Amino acid sequence: MTPATRVLPLIEAAAAQLDAAGITAENGLGQGTLASFDEAAWLVLCGLGFPLDSNLQDIGEQAVGSHDAARVQDLLRQRIEQRTPTAYLTRQAWLCGVPFYVDERTIIPRSFIAELMTEGTLDVWLSASTHRVLDLCTGNGSLAVIAALTYPDVQIDAADISPDALAVARINVDQHGLSERITLIESDGLQHCAGPYDLLICNPPYVNADSMVRLPPEFRAEPALALAGGADGMDFVRQLLAQVASRLTQEGVLVLEIGNEREHFERAFPALAPVWLPTSAGDEQVLLLTREQLS
Repeated sequence: MTPATRVLPLIEAAAAQLDAAGITAENGLGQGTLASFDEAAWLVLCGLGFPLDSNLQDIGEQAVGSHDAARVQDLLRQRIEQRTPTAYLTRQAWLCGVPFYVDERTIIPRSFIAELMTEGTLDVWLSASTHRVLDLCTGNGSLAVIAALTYPDVQIDAADISPDALAVARINVDQHGLSERITLIESDGLQHCAGPYDLLICNPPYVNADSMVRLPPEFRAEPALALAGGADGMDFVRQLLAQVASRLTQEGVLVLEIGNEREHFERAFPALAPVWLPTSAGDEQVLLLTREQLS
């Protein structure tokens, strides 16, 4: 990288370095991007102080001085040599076009529940009487914020067992001006969430033990408390499903993300017949259960 380089060539060079280091969609990407060019653009734009939604056609030919190029190279070195997630390096992430602060106290937001809300997939299960929402295992608060932005007439409780995660969630709730509509609750599962709720969304720890030991370093950098779901990934889910009916209204629904654990879910709960909701990653990532099914 020369002192006279430009933004777009800098991104292309960074993407080539990521490729050469073997950081791919199968090994190290997936915490906001799935392509090396997108990951490189994230690093470069943040390193240069550009907004992440910058149009590369507008800024791609801008010159980058040696000092700025060196700063980008330092971020790239940490990304490659230490396998630090880009979101932790830049202290920001985006989900469904909404920006969030993030650091090592929480997992990096990437839930498919966000797209189900913003794209209207859940609307058929909601009604004019949908007023109370719980985001359980809220992490950095991203789903609670997106729920508040998507459904302007609801009040939201956002709960997590981790005080550190809730401190990050507070930053995001305040930055989006939603402190009057989102209440943060420290709670072990549903312990301090009285309800009843019309909609309960939850992206819980669900990674099974075998998968946990095979996670790339970037994912192991995230809090294990927010990822590990026990031998079959269903430890938290068992606790939740045993209690959740009492926290839902008569027409209430639970929307639960379980990632790649459908087989384990169906083995653990053979009597349940959830609705599997369509996402950009297929229809086995997120399920929906009504209160009637859970009673």
